[in-house]
Parts: sequence; structure tokens; C-alpha cells
Amino acid sequence: MFNGLGMGLGNLSRLSSAKTRSISAENFTGEKGKAGMATEGTGANCARDLGVGWKVSPSIHVKGESTFTLAHIQESGCIQHIWLTCHPKHWRSLILRMYWDEESDPSVEVPLGDFFCNGWCERSNVNSLPIAVNPAGGMNSYFELPFRKAAKITVENLLNEDATLYYQIDYTLTEVPEDIAYFHAQWRRSNPLPYKEVHTILDNVKGHGHYVGTYIAHQVNNNGWFGEGEIKFYMDGDKEFPTICGTGTEDYFGGAWNWEQPPGEYGNYSTAFLGMHQTIKPDGLYRSQQRFGMYRWHVMDPIRFVQDLRVTIQALGWRSGGRYLPLQDDIASVAYWYQTEPHVTHPPLPDKDGLEVK
Repeated sequence: MFNGLGMGLGNLSRLSSAKTRSISAENFTGEKGKAGMATEGTGANCARDLGVGWKVSPSIHVKGESTFTLAHIQESGCIQHIWLTCHPKHWRSLILRMYWDEESDPSVEVPLGDFFCNGWCERSNVNSLPIAVNPAGGMNSYFELPFRKAAKITVENLLNEDATLYYQIDYTLTEVPEDIAYFHAQWRRSNPLPYKEVHTILDNVKGHGHYVGTYIAHQVNNNGWFGEGEIKFYMDGDKEFPTICGTGTEDYFGGAWNWEQPPGEYGNYSTAFLGMHQTIKPDGLYRSQQRFGMYRWHVMDPIRFVQDLRVTIQALGWRSGGRYLPLQDDIASVAYWYQTEPHVTHPPLPDKDGLEVK
């Protein structure tokens, strides 16, 4: 019988023996028939006249300098949807981690806002297939997150103040076929990018898999256009030269000609697979730099590798004489991919000062 994975309109009518479950602050374990039973929680005072079942525990407080386990599932299955929201000031200081099959090193380790294409800690809607961010800060992921033995999702609060987090994790319990790989995501930052160097989006990936997405939060530290740089994919033994080389930053993210539409303005867009959804402009006082948010999902065109993968992007503007200017910008990125396990441990994240948006 149909295992309930790979959902879409084409198989929505098929019956399945898969079991649907959901974890939230109203049911921390996802156990059948155990939701909405809380007697204490962040809504207890509001529900004091109504009692059990009336929104007693809609959210959690992630205490300062602590880690909270959002979900720990100990069966075979797949997370199919994540929704959450919290105050934007916590989007770079809450670290989202995901572990598959009781691994000790996380497969996903990304600041919460960046994972949902909102790395600048200022709300920006995203209207795409795997990631949707809706007013006013409702963050959704539809990436398939399969596991064969267990799944654990945690959030670490790096600040010394509590963060209030609302969340719901929807998943199915089912058999996972042998040819399904594990989801991974990694965050990196160059701040500033050294002169004549490239920003590394992903490196030292070992195993068999496919690359499925890129998010970049780019702050420009020069006047003028910043997006002449090429993205490059080095795979399966590539050394000096890559197998895939793009033609420019705006081209990779599905736009063209500096995204200038109408003339003199950046044209924001957010589509199923590509977007330049966020432009933050200087205000003439303390907001002194232009900032951009961009995503590219390789859903219809995954970049497949057999043994290794490295991904880089250049930052290029213009200088006198029609020459390229290597930029020294603030670039943060998230790489999203699937691969076999075990994976190479992610490089350590910087401390809270190194993560901070300033």
C-alpha cells in the first residue's frame, strides 16, 4: 500500500496505512488522543475560567542560554510540515538543530530565521513551495524530513533572556524506502568577505546525495551594483574548476539585469522556486547599508553528486574602466541538501556576537 510520502496533487486521492501525528505545546509527544490535555502552560491564566482543553498551552518559553527539545520521535516516518513563530529579535539567536536516527552530530544546524529565509531579523514574506513565511512572521517548512529510527528537533537560545515560541510539527509514521536520503542544512557567514575571496556556501560534503536549495542574506558595503558574482558547484572530485558555473548572482536566483524593474528600483519577487523577496534600504541615519534576501530551490533540478560537493559564490561589483570590483560584503547563507549518512560534522557556528545582525 502507498506509504504516504512524496505527497502532491497527483497522489492526494490515494489511501495509505501511514499514521498522521502532530507535536506542539499542546501535545509534546505527538501521542494519539493526548492533545489539548494541558493543565498548565503559557495560556493557563487566560483559560482560568474555561479549564482544560481551552488553549492552556499554546506556546513555550525557551529559557535564556538553554536548549529545548521541540520533538523527539522514536519510530520510522517523515516530518511533512513545520510551522512556528517568535519575535524577530530572536531569529539569529535561536539555533535550530535536527538529528536523524539518534546521530550525535546534527544534520541541520541553522539560525532559525535564516532557515526560513529571514536572516535579517526583519519580517519578509516568502511565497515558495518548500518555505512559506506569511503575515506576520508565520514560518512554514514543507521539506520532507525522513527518518528510519528516530527524529529529534531542538532549539537553542543563545541570549540570556527567554524567548516565547509557538510551534507545530506535523509528521507521518510509515516505512521509509531504502533510496530516500536524509535532509541536511548548514549556515555560513563571511563578515566581511576578504578581498578577492569567494563566499563558501558549502564544503566538505562527503557521500551520495543531491543539493536542493540556497538562501543568501547579502549586505552590500559598497555603492553600486553587487551581483556580478558567479555561483559554482564542484562535485565528485572537481578541484580547480567546477562542473557547474552560473552567469551572475541575480541570474542564479531567477532574475535578470540587476533586478531593476521599474528603472531605478529593485523589483522584489517570491515564486515557487526562486525569489529576491527582501530589499532593506538605508534610511539616511543608522540603517546605512543595502541588504537583500534571496532563495533558489532546486526542486525540479536537484544537483546530484555521488561522492562530494562544494559550493561557492563570488561577490562582484564594478569599478572604473568597466572592471569588476571584488566586494568585501557581509554574506550569510544556508545550504539545503539530502545525502546518505554518516555526514561530515558541520563547522562550528560563531558565538552570539558572530551571529548578530548589526
